[in-house]
Amino acid sequence: MDYERARARALRSATGNFNRSLAMMRSRDPQAMEDGFALLRDTARQHVQELLDAYGQEADYRTRFLLLELIGETRSAQAFEVLAAELLNDDEMFSSRAERGLRLLDTREARRLLWQHRNNRSGFPGPDSMR
Repeated sequence: MDYERARARALRSATGNFNRSLAMMRSRDPQAMEDGFALLRDTARQHVQELLDAYGQEADYRTRFLLLELIGETRSAQAFEVLAAELLNDDEMFSSRAERGLRLLDTREARRLLWQHRNNRSGFPGPDSMR
């Protein structure tokens, strides 16, 4: 079977199936990884807890990064704790992805955290120090 037919078959079997899509995203084949990511992106909002669970258990750097991106795109309040924690990550790839996720979340709590984070980086005092 040629590559394109195998890819089409894998896409059909993974469409609408969280675990199969996640397995594709974990693939070392760049095209399968992209396909799995795209499938998960389409249904991320319906699988927030599964994404959070997978993120907490994932050891692979690339997969963790992609999961964090998906978590941010859910715009779910459930994602706040993970995004807030990753905002402080020393790895700029992760902290910037968490910042983007918090911006998408766009809750009062997320906006406040982003404001504090931005001001702490620039040396300005946060709102708590103004009381």
